[in-house]
Amino acid sequence: MAEYDLVIKGGSVATTEGVATMDVAIQGGTIAALGRDLQGRARIVAAGKLVLPGGVDAHCHIEQLSGGGLMNADTFETATRSAAFGGTTTVISFAAQHRGDSLRDVVENYSRLAAAGAVTDYAFHLWISDPTPETLEQDLPRLIEAGHRSIKIFMTYDRVRLLDEQVLDVMMVARKHGALVCAHAENHGMIKWMADRLISRGYVEPKFHGVSHPRVCEIEAFERLSRFSQLLDQPVMLFHVSTAEGAAVVRRARGEGIKIFAETCPQYLFLTAQDLDRPDLEGAKWMCSPPPRTTSDQEALWRGIDLGDLQIVSSDHAPYRFDESGKLAAGANADFKQIANGLPGLETRLPLLFDAMVSQGRSTIEKFVELTATAPAKMYGLHPRKGAIAVGADADIAIWNPDREVVLRDDGLHDNVGYNPFAGRRLKGWPETVLRRGETIISDGRLQAAPGSGQLQLRDIAASMRPTGRLSPEFDPATNFGAQLL
Repeated sequence: MAEYDLVIKGGSVATTEGVATMDVAIQGGTIAALGRDLQGRARIVAAGKLVLPGGVDAHCHIEQLSGGGLMNADTFETATRSAAFGGTTTVISFAAQHRGDSLRDVVENYSRLAAAGAVTDYAFHLWISDPTPETLEQDLPRLIEAGHRSIKIFMTYDRVRLLDEQVLDVMMVARKHGALVCAHAENHGMIKWMADRLISRGYVEPKFHGVSHPRVCEIEAFERLSRFSQLLDQPVMLFHVSTAEGAAVVRRARGEGIKIFAETCPQYLFLTAQDLDRPDLEGAKWMCSPPPRTTSDQEALWRGIDLGDLQIVSSDHAPYRFDESGKLAAGANADFKQIANGLPGLETRLPLLFDAMVSQGRSTIEKFVELTATAPAKMYGLHPRKGAIAVGADADIAIWNPDREVVLRDDGLHDNVGYNPFAGRRLKGWPETVLRRGETIISDGRLQAAPGSGQLQLRDIAASMRPTGRLSPEFDPATNFGAQLL
């Protein structure tokens, strides 16, 4: 009988297909066999535990300068340390281009930072804020074909937003070279007009941040981007869906055959606008964009997950400390427009979802695995090596104690933020041992991986990134008088 490097013995192995008690054998950092009575030079006894794929968090802001010019709290070392403690073994963060930046240089700089600090594996979304001819015709095509196969665009925020024509330009490059376009889609004019109106009338506290992002600004931008997708036959991912109506737009567009995908985040499933209604500037801790909404929106988003309208739950980890380096950088009398938006979430994403979906019975362990690991790996071109427990896959594995209860605390995370927006919640189920490519990186409550031991994951074209082949009449030479527009 073959003897492997390591065998995880007797755990309940969960995939999107089901749960079965078996051994997982690891050789050379990959899963070599699944079965019974497998033998290894080392072993981890997992009887009574759940053996799950390591999480894939596809929406993280790490060691990044914001559109407002503020550096967030986490380095690649602290952010990925936090991710690992929460059962996540691969993150996709942003190589954030600001106006005047060379996209090529931006990716090189972020790659250097990650290579020095990351303890999980990682990839990058190419954040486009300056779609110059050099960006669109040289850097972006080369970077996509090198394996950076997802792009982030903003439809709001003065310093980073793209105009409609620029969005279409970026989408056309993605279509030609094989990439998924991901969007922060809100109507810029509505947000700016509402924010100015609120502040001019003295409504400046953090709770009014939510009021300044009206529900309809999400609906309108989702509709607009879905029609861009339809026009160009270019797949699109809508980031951080927050409203029932937004989820309904996604459902309708997909029903029409538009190739559009969507994610939501724990803040929209577990928080509401009322969390921002705190004394003084305390509510700033819960400020993110789009803002949390209502309990009825939470239920609509859960329904969208059940129906498959929302395929992924990512953290949108955007960490700022509650001090002068972060949320309070503009001082104690700041209005909501001057406060950094974003919440920490890398470490709590999986435990929050496990508690709700598995421990409380809202869904199934199979759906949890799909939502947090397998689906994002497939969406972004990381599958089959990531997001699954299968022979040939990287041995990225989280061993969960389904009975362990943890009360979240402000001082209980491993990032560099200093507070937890979900503090006080009691969760059942926790990842206790985490492996990355067969190496144990979390065990007995301790990090065992060195900074910089994570690896860059370049990606192939995934099915999600391919056009449908259904041309809009304006792009079909048979109906547009022979014009060659693609």
